[in-house]
Amino acid sequence: MKKLIIFFMGLLMCSLLYAQENELSIGAQLRARAEYRDGAFNPKTEDSDPAAFINNRSRISMDYKRDKLSLGFSAQQVGVWGQYPQSDKTNGRTMINESWANLNLGDGFFMKLGRQSLAYDDERILGGLDWHVAGRFHDALKMGFEDNQNKLHAIFAFNQNDEFTNSNFFNQATGQPYKSMATLWYQHSASKKFNLSFLVMNLGFQAGNAMESSMKYMQTLGTNLTLEPVKGLQLLGTFYYQAGETNAIADNQSISAFMWALNASYAVNPDFKIMAASDYLSGNDGNDVNKYKAFNPLYGTHHKFYGTMDYFYPAVFAPGLWDKQLGLSYKTSPKVTLALNYHHFSTNTDRFVGENRLSRTLGSEFDFQVTWAVMKDVGFVGGYSTMFGNDTMKAIKGGDPSKFQSWAWVSLNINPKVLITKW
Repeated sequence: MKKLIIFFMGLLMCSLLYAQENELSIGAQLRARAEYRDGAFNPKTEDSDPAAFINNRSRISMDYKRDKLSLGFSAQQVGVWGQYPQSDKTNGRTMINESWANLNLGDGFFMKLGRQSLAYDDERILGGLDWHVAGRFHDALKMGFEDNQNKLHAIFAFNQNDEFTNSNFFNQATGQPYKSMATLWYQHSASKKFNLSFLVMNLGFQAGNAMESSMKYMQTLGTNLTLEPVKGLQLLGTFYYQAGETNAIADNQSISAFMWALNASYAVNPDFKIMAASDYLSGNDGNDVNKYKAFNPLYGTHHKFYGTMDYFYPAVFAPGLWDKQLGLSYKTSPKVTLALNYHHFSTNTDRFVGENRLSRTLGSEFDFQVTWAVMKDVGFVGGYSTMFGNDTMKAIKGGDPSKFQSWAWVSLNINPKVLITKW
């Protein structure tokens, strides 16, 4: 992998010698995050022991621009401290996480193809997932048009596991989570205070095996609205609907699911902000055997939503979720910001233990975070969270919610531009 990276860099540098009006930028990132998990993701049991580790991302990226052409390459190694031997002949989990070319076709039209991050709107459906040590990337072709007020993107992907000779079966368990994707996204920005976008996505999933398989298709469509009616007040509204099929549902079922979200934040002054939000994702009640009603958040940056302890929606949460949230943030100095968020969780469908119907309330979570700009290109972030669950949480997620559930973490991010040159 190191030889491959050196080869790409050498090839690009040689080509630059014969070009004009070039811009080359090289960036580096070292991000280490220490975590203490004592009830994260799922309630711990009476016999559970806490887990602690330090994960690490080492990334080097290179961007080249010339007239109507731009190229982007990024390589990274990710893992946990101590995961690899001191004397390791392999490169560990080193990978090319980005490799794309963007062609400016003139008059606002462009085409970008290759391995790339897809992040749209508030990253609820498509997001870069930068919280994850490896991030999230797609192999896709993106074409579109952009001007000062309008953006129109069309995204296409077709995935295979290898260069097959006589098989067209795609195993999603070992590659991208879908076989095909066709997405259309449009955004209109009338001003900095009004932004409206629409997204339509069709995903193809292959079911069965190499001997006998079939395709299933799921559609997601929705809208995202942000506006600032008065100075300091920001409003966000989101709605998505899903239809079609996936491999995760029965053959005789089709999907009919939706989600909506409302968010309001107000800057009392330049240093103090308050926020209130409500997120509703439909659940599967089982009353209609022909319809599956749990919403799938797909490939967004899920860590941004539904509490940072990630109890909900690393995948579909079948009972559905209603998350009511209150938040405060305060800038104690130009470099330090403190934030505290409260979440109240409940299901959207009834659950039973025997003949006894459980409460729809799942519990509450408190998330505290401190952000410190240590110096140029160096940032520190840390947080502490705790979850207070109940019997409904236990019936759905397992474990023992009566135990004290907590999660703590600190992260240091060093991310400088080591070279920016033009000639």
